[in-house]
Amino acid sequence: MKRLLKRFLPPYRGRIALGVCFKLVEVVFDILNPLVVAYMIDRGVGGRDAGLVLRCGLLLVLFAAVGWSFTMVCQRMAAVVSQATGTDLRRALFEKVNELSAEDVDRFGTPSLVTRVTNDVNQIQVAVALGIRQLVRFPLIAVGAMVSALLIDWHLGVIFLACTPAIGLVFYLVMSRSVPYFRVMQRKLDKVSLVTREALSGVRVIRAFGREQAEKDRFSEAASDQAQTAIDVGRLSSVLNPATFLVMNLGIVCILWAGGIRVDAGELTQGQVMAFVNYMMQTLTSVAYIANLVVIFTRATASGQRIMEVLDCVPKVTDEGNRRLALSGGAPAISLAGVGFSYEGAKVPALTGVTLELGRGQTLGVIGGTGSGKSTLARLIARLYDPTEGTVRILGHDVAAYPFDQLREVVSIVPQQASLVSGTIRSNLSWRDEGATDEELWDALEAAQAADFVRAKPAGLDEVVEAGGRNFSGGQRQRLTIARALVGSPRICILDDSASALDFKTDARLRHALRERAGAMTSVVISQRVSSVMHADLICVLDHGRMVGLGTHEELLDGCPLYREIAESQLGAKEVA
Repeated sequence: MKRLLKRFLPPYRGRIALGVCFKLVEVVFDILNPLVVAYMIDRGVGGRDAGLVLRCGLLLVLFAAVGWSFTMVCQRMAAVVSQATGTDLRRALFEKVNELSAEDVDRFGTPSLVTRVTNDVNQIQVAVALGIRQLVRFPLIAVGAMVSALLIDWHLGVIFLACTPAIGLVFYLVMSRSVPYFRVMQRKLDKVSLVTREALSGVRVIRAFGREQAEKDRFSEAASDQAQTAIDVGRLSSVLNPATFLVMNLGIVCILWAGGIRVDAGELTQGQVMAFVNYMMQTLTSVAYIANLVVIFTRATASGQRIMEVLDCVPKVTDEGNRRLALSGGAPAISLAGVGFSYEGAKVPALTGVTLELGRGQTLGVIGGTGSGKSTLARLIARLYDPTEGTVRILGHDVAAYPFDQLREVVSIVPQQASLVSGTIRSNLSWRDEGATDEELWDALEAAQAADFVRAKPAGLDEVVEAGGRNFSGGQRQRLTIARALVGSPRICILDDSASALDFKTDARLRHALRERAGAMTSVVISQRVSSVMHADLICVLDHGRMVGLGTHEELLDGCPLYREIAESQLGAKEVA
């Protein structure tokens, strides 16, 4: 928390100082109030001077008005600083998340990252706002009230000092047990976010399988678990205020008892005793607020640690120090040498010992069963992950030597899950090249077999795309993402099972269009369909992360039993023969 505040608060030092100064003025007036009341009782009420009572009353009203004015300025500064700090935090987190590798994102988990950007930042905003408004006010009032009380009579002031260690002990006992609860509560909030996200994104599938009640039960279990932790920490925190009030009220009783004796002895006036009680009440209120602040700052500390975990994360895949490379003309488009990869925490490698070489303008087909490592291979070529063994070379250079901007120009990837963002068709297609002309966009749409349905839209390229592209069918979304990957003329285009929602006729036309671009573009087609890869120049067959076949369609039918088995199951034994 301390490092986080040091990093994000310095730009707002001036506003913070202004807010604190105005709050100090308000505190001074609050501390003066009991003295005015004591004077009014002793001289005005005791001396039966109505004019003095009226003047003292007007003075108290003036103090309240001035204090209110200064409070408004402090409130304004607190609001500006807290909101600006929250904005800066969210911006820094969002930028950091975009720097993280796919492996880093997997480690944190998307729901957890969303919770950190939203809920955890909110906790920091609340802490900053209350820190400016109340962290200065209430400790100063408590200290100021104690000092003022001691100046009136040090004998009664000792009662104040005796209450302090008792209250400190209460704070320690409660807070030392609360901090671990807050951390656990945030983790369980991540679980609630995960279940919610899965339920909302998969609502159609849930309804199709009649799993509504099961999902309700799953959400209820996660929410109840989080709620139980919140209740436990709430019960623990609820001890703080009553215990504090008990100590302070006992102190007030002692002051009234001892003060009454001293009034009878003529050593104190009634007004001084009232001032003592007022100061005790100010201290009581301040300590109660401080107790709440401790709870808020404890939660903010837990959130700050979670935020700093992300901000301190060093991406495992980085292009630091890389400079743009000169692309040689004779090197293969893709060269893999003994490539292997293991996901964090996995007991079995996702890929092992993959070696192949693909010439420029050729097409590589990758086929295999579910979990065979096809998508992992695509991510390694696009350098979404770095291999744990072996090397991946693109156009003659190690893929790790490219700066990311050049690598993204050279290699384009279409992921398994078609992903569109809210905007228009034009804005989605222009991701790779913001300056792409309409002619280039239509050319990419034609190749992706998407031009017909885009032309049928009333606004054409400017047709609205809703969040996630939900106003398009699955096949249309896939074709739009393929078109997006083709904009900007990439040297290598990877299609990771991105035609699974297309019918065979459309898929065939797409493959034909890609072959027509073969001179300028190398294609990697990953699919579970033999028909999608059988015309490739080179086919890689994967099985449980190992390459069990490499060659053309005809070569693999003769030399790779697994490929022949897949082909016969999809095409039929007679057609294969």
